[in-house]
Amino acid sequence: MNISSRRRAFIAGTLMLTAAGFSSRILGFFYRIYLSRTIGAEGLGVYNMIHPIFGVCFALCAGSIQTAISRFVAANVRQGKAIFRTGLLISLSMSLVLAAAICRFAPFLAEHVLLEPRCALLLPIMAFSVPCAAVHACINGCYYGLQRTKVPAFTQLAEQAVRIGAVFLIADILTEQGQPITVRLAVYGHLIGEFAATLFSLLSFALFPPRGSFRREPGSAGKRKDRISPVSAALCDFTAVAPGLMALALPLMGNRLVLNLLSSAEAVLIPNRLLASGLSSEEAYSLYGVLTGMAMPFIFFPSAITNSMSVLLLPTVAEAQSAGNRERISSAVTLSLRYSLYMGIFCIGIFTRFGHDLGVSVFRDETAGYFIAVLSWLCPFLYLSSTTGSILNGLGATGLTFLQNAAALSLRLGFVFFGIPRFGITALLWGMLASEIFLSLAHLAALRRRSSFLWDAWSMIVKPSAVLILSFGILNALLSLPAASLLDSLPPFFAAAVKIGIAATCYGGLLLTLCARHPHSKDVP
Repeated sequence: MNISSRRRAFIAGTLMLTAAGFSSRILGFFYRIYLSRTIGAEGLGVYNMIHPIFGVCFALCAGSIQTAISRFVAANVRQGKAIFRTGLLISLSMSLVLAAAICRFAPFLAEHVLLEPRCALLLPIMAFSVPCAAVHACINGCYYGLQRTKVPAFTQLAEQAVRIGAVFLIADILTEQGQPITVRLAVYGHLIGEFAATLFSLLSFALFPPRGSFRREPGSAGKRKDRISPVSAALCDFTAVAPGLMALALPLMGNRLVLNLLSSAEAVLIPNRLLASGLSSEEAYSLYGVLTGMAMPFIFFPSAITNSMSVLLLPTVAEAQSAGNRERISSAVTLSLRYSLYMGIFCIGIFTRFGHDLGVSVFRDETAGYFIAVLSWLCPFLYLSSTTGSILNGLGATGLTFLQNAAALSLRLGFVFFGIPRFGITALLWGMLASEIFLSLAHLAALRRRSSFLWDAWSMIVKPSAVLILSFGILNALLSLPAASLLDSLPPFFAAAVKIGIAATCYGGLLLTLCARHPHSKDVP
């Protein structure tokens, strides 16, 4: 079967981002393990408390503009240079203002917003990472719009590798000097990682600019700019591009801001409501740290694949919509449904069976293992909502996705506020599951009204579930062989990793065998 150039670009981009995502998350696991054993579960909880502020800043000055640049460049390739420069100027200006505000009002934010005075010393350090995040977000948005993922992929790896190396080095220096290792170590690691990502992306953009895709439209405007100074030309670009770019970015900015505020409210409320349930401050922050710093990274680990799809689906769908190619949009929706469910169903099996072993062997914490097993049921809905939400944004339905995300977060907040004092952390776990089910179903209903797509419950749910059961049957049969006793001599984590690898190989091989002749297997972008 011949593969179109667009399909090759999409698959290659997804594989590139997925490989980088997996590599980054593997590094991140070692990093989380190290932090959990140096600053402890309570320290992880305090460290995670400052992320809501960073998330709000990123939503305002970087995330929305990155998405707008990606979609604008995909639909207007010839204006790519002007779009990028305009977005970067706006994003960087906003980020500098926000960073200054965080430094100025850090004590107020820590005490009255985050409800944790210990964050006051951490927020100014984190503030310096906001402009860095804005710069490399704009550069990544440009490359995503062109479906050229090498620079964003390697930027992600550079950020993680430098962060980990810097934290290890600083920790060794502190240990040699006899100084205690505190939560500030993790915050400095965050800042150094963002700075490294910015430096790498800037160097890549300077050395390997996408010149072939940044051609200007021919005409009198271009001739007129040739006779004026570069500053005047940049000003002309800004005045021409900024209104349209911000018309797309502002709704996204408002959406992301509200959603981040809701997420931030949840992050602040969880320890507070755990205190209301009868836990001490140390117990509440330790439990919060185990959930967010140990269990959730495992659940989000496989989403490297679906996140990569989501990033590339948005410009793909935007380009198809601008070209009036409804068939390509339908193929993108079908693709996202099939592979999100394949991945989600597999993760339910893996985390349910091996969650306890992973939590105990990696973090030496049985509570982390319990959380991993319970949260495994999030996976299909989490991956579905990620990819379908990206498609809806690509179709221009940003207002609808905002309302649906806000409703889902409000539902989860209800579980946090009313449920945790009575039922403890279990209420949060049920709230997370209920909100993801609601969000994925809402996205699917919205997509059904906008595009026809294939929904085959047999091939998307029943078949992978049967394949999963068969894969575990094969795994059990192999583990009953005498040679399997060699696994007992391995450390528990590596033994679990080998078993997961065997199950994954069986699952993937059986799916490929059973789905190779699927009549709709060609439905890809």
